[in-house]
Amino acid sequence: MDIDNNASLKSALHANIAAMKQRLGGSEDLIVRAFQSEAGGVRRDMALLFIDGLTEEKAIQQSIIEPLLHAGTRAGTGSANIGDEKLFGYLKNSVLSASQVAAIDQLDAAADAIIIGNVILLAEGCAAGLKVCMANWEQRTVSEPTNQTVIRGPKEAFTENIRVNSALIRRIIKNPSVILKNRQIGKVTKTNVSIMYVQGIADETALKEVNRRLSEINTDAILESGYIEEFIQDETYTLYPTVQNTERPDVVAAAMLEGRIAILIDGTPHVLLVPALFVQFIQSAEDYYQRADISSLLRVLRYFGLFIAALVPALYIAITTFHQEMLPTQLLISLSAQREGVPFPAFIEAMIMEATYEILREAGIRMPRTVGQAVSIVGTLVIGQAAVEAGIISASMIIVVSITAISSYVIPEFDMSIAVRITRFVFMGLAAAFGMFGIFIGLLALLLHLSSLRSFGVPYMAPVGPFTLADQKDVIMRVPHPYMKKRPSMFSRLNVTRQRKAPRRNG
Repeated sequence: MDIDNNASLKSALHANIAAMKQRLGGSEDLIVRAFQSEAGGVRRDMALLFIDGLTEEKAIQQSIIEPLLHAGTRAGTGSANIGDEKLFGYLKNSVLSASQVAAIDQLDAAADAIIIGNVILLAEGCAAGLKVCMANWEQRTVSEPTNQTVIRGPKEAFTENIRVNSALIRRIIKNPSVILKNRQIGKVTKTNVSIMYVQGIADETALKEVNRRLSEINTDAILESGYIEEFIQDETYTLYPTVQNTERPDVVAAAMLEGRIAILIDGTPHVLLVPALFVQFIQSAEDYYQRADISSLLRVLRYFGLFIAALVPALYIAITTFHQEMLPTQLLISLSAQREGVPFPAFIEAMIMEATYEILREAGIRMPRTVGQAVSIVGTLVIGQAAVEAGIISASMIIVVSITAISSYVIPEFDMSIAVRITRFVFMGLAAAFGMFGIFIGLLALLLHLSSLRSFGVPYMAPVGPFTLADQKDVIMRVPHPYMKKRPSMFSRLNVTRQRKAPRRNG
């Protein structure tokens, strides 16, 4: 028997219950609580329909069932002989104590409401029902961030509940200008997706583009923020992320105050931020909690670590293979002595060690936490030492690969760290084939590629390329907060001033 999703609820209670059971496929976690009530002055058969585990049954008892069972015994309610067409209006305004109650008259809408944790109230003789919000399922509490940790700063992280996440952001920005727009994406999962921004600061053009790209998503399921990211990103075939994701509410709040737009997805503790620029993936939330001189030093170290992670193995291969004259004599003699018994060229040697490290890293992540860290550390030490003693790998290559692996973790954003690690293999191949010339060609191609990228209309390498002098105060070096009077010009064009002039100091 076909189901008419656009069918209206009937006046017969048993017909509505049967239709609802059929719409939900006879699922056994559908609870039907039938009872009689004298609400409205006439004894009627009523029923509550909800999914077991998605609702708070104690609240259902206190806010719906008890008021309905005792409605006929209360004096002065003005409920004498209320007709069927006015019954639910009377229940909504005078009987039920739940905070969110709305009328509903379509079968499909009622079924959709049930599966997201609402309770549907049906009554005999009424061709409609009431949708009562009673959603309450088990969820993870707010805890510390697991990836983007800081020494100084808030220790809160997002959860899998989209409303908890939006509340965490609103707790930081206590302003009515914070706007939240909801929508559902996914024909089967019907995942709740919210857009948050600060009205008057966020760029209207970027906001319209975000809404357009989200509206064009036509898929069955959205299970995590990564789904949304791949649908809305500007360039599919690039290693470098053009959409930022974070698990920290303070990062999202700071981005919104700069004019960026946050995209919250139900079921994931990661929030997307757009537009996203290259320099922002090298910055950390703690940069703004430490003093400006300390933050600037740490940023310089991160860029230096980025250079090491991407280029040091390639430079080692190029110099030891093609450009030995660039090395001091003593260092050249030492490297030659170490490589005397190694049967592989430098490129193969580096590929073996890099691949081994990536395997150990992945194994350490996937294994149980109690043994994962021990296996990765012991495996690295044992394999490295054994490879050197067996004459398969030189000791200098172990040093190069180790410092390269450590440097890749200096990058705060995991997506950027992965992109740099993959780029490292490309540079190694160019160095093995063409030496320093290949590295320079690779750097030029990478620079051209990054300069061609856009993130929701904003150049990916801004404010370095195109160069914006006013925005250099927060790129590599960070000036003190009193002197950061303007918002980044590439994000906010409506309200660019965020504070008054820096205060004068006596003396």
